[in-house]
Amino acid sequence: MNYWLVKTEPDTYSWDDFVTLGRDHWDGVRNYAARKHMKEMKIDDLVLFYHSNKGKDVVGIAKVVKEFYQDPTTDDDRWVVVDLEPVKKLQRGVTLQEIKDDERLKDIALVKLQRLSVQPVPREAFHIIIEMSEK
Repeated sequence: MNYWLVKTEPDTYSWDDFVTLGRDHWDGVRNYAARKHMKEMKIDDLVLFYHSNKGKDVVGIAKVVKEFYQDPTTDDDRWVVVDLEPVKKLQRGVTLQEIKDDERLKDIALVKLQRLSVQPVPREAFHIIIEMSEK
């Protein structure tokens, strides 16, 4: 199993919007590195759901329920989507500042490549963030 993080602006598409839908495709990605990561996602991989700009925190866990396919929001066949489904809301959001302050997480993409909208998360880092949400 692999672990990932996806970013969204909560004013545009929030965790609550996602939960209301129950399942959705992750669209609008127009970055080649993010697209590469989406193509690597496999069914049942776990995904941290991150609110960017406003909040700047990890708020939930989703899972991949359908591997990559053509992004239905564009005719450009270079872009893909994956289908995600909510698993659970975290007990509390884990802020970007908390993540930056934890020495164990200093090398993850969220800290090093903050603008990347879809990024891998090492297994250990995923579990550290979940533990942080439970404190």
